[in-house]
Amino acid sequence: MSTPLFTRVPLRSFALATVMLACGINAQALEPPKPHPWRDARQLVLVVTENWDATAGTLQRFEMRDGHWQAASTAAPVSVGRNGAAWGLGLHAAQPQGPQKQEGDGRAPAGVFTLGEAFGYADKADTAMPYRPMQATSYCIDVPDSPLYNRIIDTRTEGEAAAKGSTEPMRLDLHNNGDVRYREGLVIGHNPTATPRAGSCIFAHLWRTPGEPTAGCTAMAADTMDGVLAWLRPDARPVFVLLPRTEYARLAREWQLPEAAR
Repeated sequence: MSTPLFTRVPLRSFALATVMLACGINAQALEPPKPHPWRDARQLVLVVTENWDATAGTLQRFEMRDGHWQAASTAAPVSVGRNGAAWGLGLHAAQPQGPQKQEGDGRAPAGVFTLGEAFGYADKADTAMPYRPMQATSYCIDVPDSPLYNRIIDTRTEGEAAAKGSTEPMRLDLHNNGDVRYREGLVIGHNPTATPRAGSCIFAHLWRTPGEPTAGCTAMAADTMDGVLAWLRPDARPVFVLLPRTEYARLAREWQLPEAAR
């Protein structure tokens, strides 16, 4: 018995495929989005910039309600890296097209990231997030060859040598003439495996003056930061998303992101 040249296709499926082809519809576009590592997130902080080289953008908070992202705040201005943004290492899959975050490049990491502990100069803060008060001996290690790379340490326990070469004292007010930037902040979970030279010490923090670009973090006004800190809940598995607008438009459906304010 000879093998048929064509397998039998149900008439209904054939008709649907014919209509889709005639209308120029991509079958993959009709497939539901695949599950992603942040599918359990119920809070999302979204930062959108105009392009890869933009040094400013907007931040808006969203909550998952009845299976949909709903705005929990209006959009507020923020500043990002002095050279814009670049793909970071986080919860999202690697994105080979576009700039890639490197240590010292002056770019804020783009992608989807966990939100870690809050920190600041005060002994406590109005937040449900884990909070760590910073000391004169607190440093974030940005030395790529250090075994403590991308970690906040205290030299009272780790030793003075552990912070050798680090340019990130966490009490900027004591080390830089009253600098307010780290008075309140949040750790953004970029490069969680501490890959050397992939970028370190990425925070959301205050700005000194409105719109001042950063070395690679996201900076904002004190009232914006206060709103974020008071709103966040660890049990909501919050995530931080930063994307240039063109990448946001490309990935919003696949990554199941909320509609960004313009």
